[in-house]
Amino acid sequence: MLGSTWLAAIFWLAGMVTGMSLKMANTWQKFVVLRAGKLQGVRGPGLFVILPVIDSVVAIIDERIQTTAFNAEQALTRDTVPVNVDAVIFWHVHDAQKAALAITDFQQAIDRVAQTSLREMIGSSMLAALLSDRRAADQQLCTDIGQKTSEWGITVSSVEVRDVAIPVALQDAMSRQAQAEREKQARIILGAAEAEIAGQFVAAARIYQQQPGALQLRAMNIIYETTKERGTTILIPSTMVDSMNPAMLTLGIAASSSLPPVAPAMPAAA
Repeated sequence: MLGSTWLAAIFWLAGMVTGMSLKMANTWQKFVVLRAGKLQGVRGPGLFVILPVIDSVVAIIDERIQTTAFNAEQALTRDTVPVNVDAVIFWHVHDAQKAALAITDFQQAIDRVAQTSLREMIGSSMLAALLSDRRAADQQLCTDIGQKTSEWGITVSSVEVRDVAIPVALQDAMSRQAQAEREKQARIILGAAEAEIAGQFVAAARIYQQQPGALQLRAMNIIYETTKERGTTILIPSTMVDSMNPAMLTLGIAASSSLPPVAPAMPAAA
């Protein structure tokens, strides 16, 4: 009876030791192991063994890509405009040993560094550039945050600015400015079109002056375009086309001027 009790205690102790010694890491996990307070190594993924009491797992690092949302409220741009900016950062741990031993809480540190870098970027940027060129702002934030977190074994994949909120009064002013710019551009385009059309008219007038037949053909085309509609009756003088020909008009004036003057009629004798 006593022997069986000892045997059960031995099996129970062996089971406890085995359970404390065997560890299982998933494919995306890294276990940082210390032995007697000193770094023993980074284990995983898969099954590995540690020495109970002597070895300890101080950190379990997830190496998958993670996201952290951060923002900056009432941050002043370079042209002293207060804005609220929301952004998100995509990052992952590439060195589990540094992430566990070089800093206390790397997730909180990433959030703080991201907020600080965002405010620095806003303070060095003009409002117009911040609104129109977000890709450049994303790239600048990714570079700045990546340089600061690389010492902790963190790689920043990308940073995306989700929203830039400006004061309502400034939104109205910018809307009016944009509308004025569009009206100005429309007037410039209209003026350029008018100038181009006037130039075409001048060129056409020179051609008609040099080629009177072209003007007569154009007049005939105008008459055709006017009368081709169904159900429309228009009376046109037969001399209308000739009147549009400067040569014919000149000849008519010359012929009329060459005719002898008509003598006034004499009154009949009583």
